[in-house]
Amino acid sequence: MLQPLRRRVWAERGHTPVQHAWDRHDRITAMAALCRAPWASRLGLYYDLLDHNACTLDVIHFLRCVHDHLRRPLLLVCDRLSAHRSAVRHLLTAGCTWLRAEWLPGYAPELDPVESVWNQSKYGDLANWIPSDIDELHETLDQLLREYRHDPDRLHSFFAAAQLSI
Repeated sequence: MLQPLRRRVWAERGHTPVQHAWDRHDRITAMAALCRAPWASRLGLYYDLLDHNACTLDVIHFLRCVHDHLRRPLLLVCDRLSAHRSAVRHLLTAGCTWLRAEWLPGYAPELDPVESVWNQSKYGDLANWIPSDIDELHETLDQLLREYRHDPDRLHSFFAAAQLSI
């Protein structure tokens, strides 16, 4: 994620913008949940930023934190990533009655509201931006997701883009 996403930009003829970047292998793994309260039509964004690839235990911890915050049963609509399937299987086997899972079809990111969050951040707000190090990327991404969290119109647009009927 430290490699910048290059997008076309306008510049004066003969003055091509130059960005200097280097090949980095540091990473930030971002997990998010876009939650909808059906009785209030309110949306919430919950996220976690990790310094390693997410595994089953990370997804379990994230889902438990979301549940602890909402204090309500969860209907989880998610893709079929192996860590997601494994975490749900583990929680259901452990007797978590607060979780019900519905799986999106394979290779259908357009149905996942959280994909709109990642598309907006990567292709919109962070396009052509080069962080100097992993800490700056973490801080900027955290700030950006906090802004999304407090923007109800944007959250509704993320959910509307998925065109899910719930």
